[in-house]
Formats: sequence, structure tokens, C-alpha cells
Amino acid sequence: MNTQTEITPDFGAIKSKQQATWGSGDYAKVGSTLQIVGEEICEAVDLRPGANVLDVAAGNGNATIAAARRFAQVTSTDYVPELLEASRRRAEAQGYEIAYQVADAEALPFDNEAFDTTLSTFGVMFTPDQEKAASELMRVTKQGGTIGMANWTPEGFIGQVFKTLGGHMPPPPGVQSPARWGSEEVLKQFFSDATDIRIVRKNFTFRYRSFAHFIDVFRTYYGPTHKAFLALGEKGAALEADLFEMQKRFNRAAPDGFVVPSEYAEVVITK
Repeated sequence: MNTQTEITPDFGAIKSKQQATWGSGDYAKVGSTLQIVGEEICEAVDLRPGANVLDVAAGNGNATIAAARRFAQVTSTDYVPELLEASRRRAEAQGYEIAYQVADAEALPFDNEAFDTTLSTFGVMFTPDQEKAASELMRVTKQGGTIGMANWTPEGFIGQVFKTLGGHMPPPPGVQSPARWGSEEVLKQFFSDATDIRIVRKNFTFRYRSFAHFIDVFRTYYGPTHKAFLALGEKGAALEADLFEMQKRFNRAAPDGFVVPSEYAEVVITK
């Protein structure tokens, strides 16, 4: 008779490794190209001037800056101090006053219903304890308030990058893919107590001079691929080859250029 043992991940150890991963390279070099998504999520939630806004797992601050641009009162959080510092420099250069705080998305240091609007663009989806993170988003958002997220879908280009990386660097046992946050079925499970959930599938288009240029940038600056190539050493050539084959399905400028739409879910939740 076969028996199955449920594996309980060591979320503390996993988060420590994640912090090191996202602190490596220089995510802002990649993240700043996604600024348009921060602008669009602020429009999707119909952000009001003067609203009290929390940006969770804010990275280099795309949604943070977009919300400040709309005269919201913004608190920007991430568990990687280097990313918050990159966002702070952007805010200072543009003359915005933003509150920055190092915080774990699975244990946000804020009171219940403290914010009118809670945002996360390609951020909270990377938490290892996904259900806990979703619960925290709901907890800190006011009744009648709004949660706005942008999450890569499993079927889109970045979702397939995650899948390809996982084939070479399997995640810890029991840890789910971050691309689950782009699944309508999963989101409805995470936010089953919400009054309303609206999900629109959109594309962000990555534009690089060539596939080699894309790989060079992501291997140098984007934490997950940066760490993966370092860990794989000479075996990284096989990962690069698999990524090259995968991107052919998406690349509108093949064979020489690199114009790749990547699907994401724009999510607006009313508590």
C-alpha cells in the first residue's frame, strides 16, 4: 500500500534564500522597464488622490511611484532593503514623499484595515507561503477597499521562464510556482471572502536587441536567473539553450530581434 507524506516547507529558510536572490544582481535594471504596469494598475483600481496606499513586495517601486504620482499617501514595503533603497532614490529624484519600510509580505506590520488600497506588481506572487500572503493583503485593506495586483500567468512568457528554470533548478519540496497567482481559479480560492474579483489578462512586451541581449541582462541583473546561472556553472549552457527554444513560441521579432509579449493577470479585488 502506498502512503503519501505531506511536506511542510521551511518557509523561514526559503525566505532567507529568496532575500539573497532578490538582493543579487540589480533588479532595478529590469524592474524599471515594467513601469507602465504600475501606471496601469493604479488606473485599474481607480486610485483616488489622498488615498492611503500600501505597496507590498514593492521592489524598485513601480506601483509606489505611480501611486505617488496620483497624489496618494504611499507606504512602500519589501523584505529586501536594497530594492527599497533603489525606489527611494527614484522618489527623491522625482520629488515624491513616500514612507519606506522593510516588511515581510506574509507578516505585514500594520493594523487591520489600515489602507484604502493595497497594491503589488509582480511582487507578492513570489512569497513562499502563498495563502498567508493573500490573507495579509486582505487583513490590512479596509472593508470596501481595493487590492490591485499584476501577476504573471502560468501560460505567458515569464510563466514559462519560471517553468524552464524549475526544470534545471527544482524549487524546495512543497513550494508552489509563483505563476499560480496568475490563475483565476487560484485567485478565487485565495480571496474567497472578497466582495468582487475582476481579472483582465494583459501583455507586457519585453523588448531587447536580441535573445543574447535578453539573456545577458537577465543573467546579470534579474535575481532568479542570476542565481540560477551562478549555481549551474557550466550546466548553465543547457538552461540557456532551453530558454532559447522556449522563447521562439513568443518572439515576434525572431530570429534576430527580441520582441516578446508576456501575459499577466491584472487583478482588482474589492474587500
